[in-house]
Formats: sequence, structure tokens, C-alpha cells
Amino acid sequence: MRPIIPDNHLGSCYTFGRWSEYPCRSMKKRMSQDWKEVSAQWMGEMSFIGKNQSGGRVQMGTIDGQPGTSPMELLLEGVAGCTGIDIVLILGKKRITLDQFEVRVRGKRADAYPAVYTEIEIEYLIWADDLDPKALEQAIELSEEKYCSASAMLSKTAEMRSGYRILKPGEIA
Repeated sequence: MRPIIPDNHLGSCYTFGRWSEYPCRSMKKRMSQDWKEVSAQWMGEMSFIGKNQSGGRVQMGTIDGQPGTSPMELLLEGVAGCTGIDIVLILGKKRITLDQFEVRVRGKRADAYPAVYTEIEIEYLIWADDLDPKALEQAIELSEEKYCSASAMLSKTAEMRSGYRILKPGEIA
């Protein structure tokens, strides 16, 4: 809970457990291209609709009988999307054509709260003709070690492991 404003801090912001010596500015004034902004609107019970600046929406929790994604699952989906985009871009620059591509991510959480992820496994499934495994391994390494910020963040608390399977077009995973 925010403390009562002391007289010598009228107009100041209370952030990170202390009063700032500078006047408050609205969040929008501080926003720049370096900042991302999202919001989550409560829909009742344990459900929220998340929105981003460009209007994208995501459902968290069950709304009107329709199941949604949990916030912790969204973190794993973020890793899947982040590294997936990297792989597509890197292989595309090498003029490698994919028929189909799927990234599967699973995570194990700590038993005690805040129950952060302690282990995360990423599996890359790629359907393509004549894909050189070395090219894929290089793309995965670049994503995991250089480009994917979602993986980099979660790797601070979780042991990250990955593997891949190259399948022929039409083959069932």
C-alpha cells in the first residue's frame, strides 16, 4: 500500500519503496521506443484480458466457459514465439524453406512461492526437405545465446535445455 504523502514530497512519485525527489510524470510521457506497455483488464473471478499497444489481445483464465492461458503459460508461449521468430528469420536469410515449423516449450516450476520456472525444455520440430542439421543448430544457438530476450530472461532462474527434430513434409511428429 502506498504511504501517505509527506508535506515535503507533494507532487513526487512513490516508486520502488521510496519517495522520488523528482515530480511525477505520467507513464505515457516516460514511454519511448525502449518501453513496451500492456494492460490486463479484470473480467471477474480469476480472469483477465491482456492488451498491448497495437491492440492485440490475450485471454487469461476462463471467460464465459472458454478456457484461456495462465500467466505462467504465457511466459512459455513468449519463449516459443521469440525463439521461433529468430529461427524463421535466420533460416530465411540462408534461403532455407520450411514446410512447417513448431516450437514446443515445457517448464517445471519451483515448489515454493513465487514458484518461478526452474527448468525449461524447448523442442524445435521442423518439416523441410533437405535441411542441413548444422544450419538448424547454428540458428538455434544464435537464438538461444544472442537474440531471444524471453529465453535470456527466464534463463536467470531456469536451467534451459533444447533439442530438435527434422521431419519430412507430411510426416507426423
